[in-house]
Amino acid sequence: MKTHSSLVDILLFITWECLCYGKMIPMKVVEEPSSFGVNNAYNENGGASSSLTMRIQPSGFSGPRHLRALLGKCVESVINEYKYEVCPFSNVTQHEQSLRWNPYSGVLGVWQEWEIHNNTFVALVMREGDSCGTIFRSVKLLLTCGANVTPQIVSVSEPSTCAYEIVLNTSLVCHPHSMLVYPTLDSEYQRRWDEIEGKLQADMITPKGYSHLLGKVFEDAGLILSTEQHKELKKQAEVKDQSAPLLPSDEQLSNLGSCQEEYSKLKKEVDELKLILKQNNISTLASKIDDFTFPSF
Repeated sequence: MKTHSSLVDILLFITWECLCYGKMIPMKVVEEPSSFGVNNAYNENGGASSSLTMRIQPSGFSGPRHLRALLGKCVESVINEYKYEVCPFSNVTQHEQSLRWNPYSGVLGVWQEWEIHNNTFVALVMREGDSCGTIFRSVKLLLTCGANVTPQIVSVSEPSTCAYEIVLNTSLVCHPHSMLVYPTLDSEYQRRWDEIEGKLQADMITPKGYSHLLGKVFEDAGLILSTEQHKELKKQAEVKDQSAPLLPSDEQLSNLGSCQEEYSKLKKEVDELKLILKQNNISTLASKIDDFTFPSF
């Protein structure tokens, strides 16, 4: 619980920066969208997703028609102190269930396309989530057979940094043919697939050529994205990033009025923190924060 003492340290630091030796010293307050009291396990109201913004829009529905039952549906589960909200064919978000100053809450990925292997839909691929250093978060969403139509989160793993794999159980995929690609295609795309299959059997194309041609069928059917579509989505995400509001500059915070304004915001957050701690009978931390006295400007 040491993290809460840092809250007092932050306020002391701001006070020192504003009042030190009677001089105004340039100060920068990093104002992240704090989700304290909103996204943690001690809050009963939830509503975290409404404050998050997707960098791109989800792709339209594609794949097995019976999976339309999942459209507009979301499922939540808390695993290892994180709440995951999975909305198939839309997005996946993660909310840290931690009573600390600024728990993480963000978008892990936005629905883009299918991963297909051996005539089978393997996973929903969600990319262009929130930034993670020099990369962006992504999710592979796997559907496995379960007892209920409404999916349940079975497991969440992170095979590589900020690349997540989430497994959902749902009865919608219990039939052995429920995730086959060929039956979902319109007759025109099935005809093209048949022709490609025939050429492979006649040794008219190589396995590599077969994969390339079949990939074009999947692209045209809207099951996977083309290279050009991937590039366009990245451009859209970059534009979204550039249009995001910037943090206050040092120049904006170099005058007394701006300093007082930022100080007031932090004081308000501390007051809210005190209330939450007291409501949840965490008296030790509450009294520790109460010991801090706000000076007057």
